[in-house]
Amino acid sequence: MQESYGIFSLLPPVVAIILAIISRNVIVSLLIGVLCGYFIMEQSVTGTIIESAKGLAELLQKGWVLKTLVFAIFVGSIIELIQKSGGVDGFVHFLQERKRLIKSKKEAELLPFFIGLAIFIESSITSLIAGTVSRPLTDRYGTSREKLAYICDSTAAPVCTMFPLNAWGALLLGLIGAQIEAGTISGEPIKLLGSALLFNFYALFSILLVLYTILKGVDFPSYTRVDPPKIEPSGKKGDIYALIVPIASLLILVFLFLFITGGGNMLKGSGSTSVFAAVLGSVVISSCYYLLKRSMPAKEIVPAIFRGAWTMVPIAAILIFAFAIGDVTVKMGTGIYMAHFANAILNPALLPAGIFLLSAVIAFSTGTSWGTFSIMMPIAITIAAAMGVEQTLLLPLTIAAVISGGVFGDHASPISDTTIISAMAAGCDLIAHVKTQLPWAILAALLSTLSFALAGYIFS
Repeated sequence: MQESYGIFSLLPPVVAIILAIISRNVIVSLLIGVLCGYFIMEQSVTGTIIESAKGLAELLQKGWVLKTLVFAIFVGSIIELIQKSGGVDGFVHFLQERKRLIKSKKEAELLPFFIGLAIFIESSITSLIAGTVSRPLTDRYGTSREKLAYICDSTAAPVCTMFPLNAWGALLLGLIGAQIEAGTISGEPIKLLGSALLFNFYALFSILLVLYTILKGVDFPSYTRVDPPKIEPSGKKGDIYALIVPIASLLILVFLFLFITGGGNMLKGSGSTSVFAAVLGSVVISSCYYLLKRSMPAKEIVPAIFRGAWTMVPIAAILIFAFAIGDVTVKMGTGIYMAHFANAILNPALLPAGIFLLSAVIAFSTGTSWGTFSIMMPIAITIAAAMGVEQTLLLPLTIAAVISGGVFGDHASPISDTTIISAMAAGCDLIAHVKTQLPWAILAALLSTLSFALAGYIFS
């Protein structure tokens, strides 16, 4: 049934992406993409409306969707609390005036870069923390919000796959393990994944390009209005612990709940449950700290929580429609249709490069790296096994190609949750972020394609 939609299965994501770029109204564009998909499947206006409503209702009944939306909304509460309690002022004062650590635009941009490298629990949290913490300093030194969003985005998903001691690693291990259990290939999942990560070219090039733009002082076009930067000291000392407590509690609780939900094994923990519980726990812990330290009056804390949450409602709306269009692509078999192109790749040496390009297109069109992994990993491993390359490095290369392609989509697609949250954390327009980031993402993809092709010939 899924395969019968053929090339028409590409229309929903393509329509949504094109409309979003033209109109700059992401919610409406995603909605039209969703309606387009259901119209193709139902062939009637009434059926389209009914099935679209059913599809959204079904999504909202899924635990991971609700938990992700709650996480996105209450992230706004944490940001508002940090700002109103003097946490941001305290952090800026500590870095620039007490320790003199940030003295230039380059150093201000290196801050979110190193934060991104250090935090690899979950891509959304990585982007969120790097953007929120760094924005006052990058604003002060005149870095565009679009460049900050690029730095956050390009060190989020790539880092999560390079150091997969997180839910990403659990998913990849599970997908590889399923193929071993099915008898498609033999070996140990952890060894295969470890070997594959050595060839995770897109993640590597993405991070190196970020570092290049920072060290070379590459400026990004600015489409977001920002108050003129003030280099002189602000005079506000604030309280750095008002920032540390929310962020530290968020990170610690994520690890704790990954451990709990995984039955003692963090790699088996539920990522959606962990970030959901952690963000709520962080709000409670932070509020208690502010009361004890008198950083905020008790009567201001609850309004700040709701005010911050309300600012994230548009982000939550974008996320739900992004999930909806991803659901439509699954129902229409978009990934399966595109995966058929892999059959044309008969030369084993070109298999990794071909799998990377196919995975990248699927991920960009659907906005989901995890969905791409789930679709492409079984197909890629099966093709590699059929070509007789199981005992060569072409197998981990092929697995790496799926990972790299999925990361590209998560990094570059305008309907990816990480792209959306990176723009939100940096305080810039989503489409402006996509437009300024895409050339660098494509450059990383081209370098990755060449690397996979070269490595394919070397190891074949």
